[in-house]
Amino acid sequence: MQATEKPTDWRARILSQPELVLEDQDIMRALIRAGDAQRGSNVIDLRGATIERLESKLGALEDTHRNVIAAAYENVAGTAQIHRAILALLEPPSFPALLEALDGPVRQTLRVDSLRLVLETGEDDLDPELERFENVLCTVPAGFIAAYAGRGGPVILRRTQGAETIWGDRTRWIGSEALMLLDLGPDHLPGMLALGGTDAAQFQPAQGTDLLTFFTGVAERVMRRWLT
Repeated sequence: MQATEKPTDWRARILSQPELVLEDQDIMRALIRAGDAQRGSNVIDLRGATIERLESKLGALEDTHRNVIAAAYENVAGTAQIHRAILALLEPPSFPALLEALDGPVRQTLRVDSLRLVLETGEDDLDPELERFENVLCTVPAGFIAAYAGRGGPVILRRTQGAETIWGDRTRWIGSEALMLLDLGPDHLPGMLALGGTDAAQFQPAQGTDLLTFFTGVAERVMRRWLT
């Protein structure tokens, strides 16, 4: 209350605009406490207890509302991110261009620190021209992917298992990984896309994998086209 205001002034203002009081939770609580003090400690105030419970429920509902909105926004943002990565995956006109895209726009769009395409192959199957893509392409012997990934799939999220075969000299700073198992068809050995992050909490088993599973399905079809 300003120094020049009289009690009749703010009384008239409250009577003309009662919502100023009703919408202010701090004022309402102060009024309720003042009423409780006047009644004395031997009077049970059921109304006050009810109001407190309702306020608690309202607070919980508001928290839930905020969490739902945040989750919805995160889901929309994640979907858009995967869509952009898929467009970058579909654009390359050749297999070497695909490898460049994986280590460039695809990795950047997915916001990971490292991306590796792991292919099971025989010792003499790798084209020498592809050796320059050792930063993104990794070849392993048959059976390696199943042994490394373990059970689960097609997407596995976990703390990194520290496989130098996959991450090379980056092994020491890759904290978590997302493994996307690729079925490349009956005439080919399996493959895997490995996403690596320096943050050990970036990929965790409790996280949802729906979007990465969809991305895996697209990656399988793209790879089959270039490996025929």
